[in-house]
Amino acid sequence: MRVLFLGDVVGEPGRSALQALLPGLQEELETDAVVVNGENAAGGRGITPHLAREMLEQGVSAMTLGDHVWDQAELIPWLNGEQRVLRPFNLQAGTPGFGSCIVSTPAGELGVISLMGRTFMRPGAENPFIHGAEEAARMRAAGVLHIIVDFHAEATSEKVALGYHLDGLVSLVVGTHTHVQTADERVLPGGTAYLTDAGMCGSLNGVIGRDAAASLLGYTSGLPSKLPIGGYPARLSGVLLETEAGTGKALRVERINRFFDKV
Repeated sequence: MRVLFLGDVVGEPGRSALQALLPGLQEELETDAVVVNGENAAGGRGITPHLAREMLEQGVSAMTLGDHVWDQAELIPWLNGEQRVLRPFNLQAGTPGFGSCIVSTPAGELGVISLMGRTFMRPGAENPFIHGAEEAARMRAAGVLHIIVDFHAEATSEKVALGYHLDGLVSLVVGTHTHVQTADERVLPGGTAYLTDAGMCGSLNGVIGRDAAASLLGYTSGLPSKLPIGGYPARLSGVLLETEAGTGKALRVERINRFFDKV
């Protein structure tokens, strides 16, 4: 199975880059499924049902979210009716929506789990190590061998630790949230592919997708400042996973970067 995972979509430049580049990427990389973290799609703060539906219609198989999941109030009731758009699995019991899903692909079933870290993050998430391992084991017991985990977390150490914790249980552990792609892709000893952060789909010359000048004003003046979304060109970043049929073990993991400029 070949799965493309794309990092946090940030605002209009990220959405436009996804819409423009995804069809060609699917053909070029011969993907069976595409999973996208969409939690910053609505002006950098969460996602709306309209934008989520738009991405699904563009060929996204499943979408993960993170700490901005509740920023757009209209999304909250909608999540209960759309199993392919995932809030973090390790939120407290009774939270609206779904934290995992299974999607059908030409190469078989793919399990997707969304987890959120606890180190330097908003409070409210339960232990991702316990909940992630339990859900991965449940999927495997149901016969789903190809499983990817989006770990939306701040601390590199927490992400690396989860990779080793789930090694052999899932096909891929990939981090999101920092918007900066790391260069540590590898296949762990148990057969799980790992990357600390996939990066983002957003403004190339901004500060993690935000306007650079506005970001600098805040840092240099020490005063609060609004952070509008940055402009073009845009960068689309993620990772391509290739797994072994019959085991779900990772055969290959490759960082992906493409660029888009609005004409």
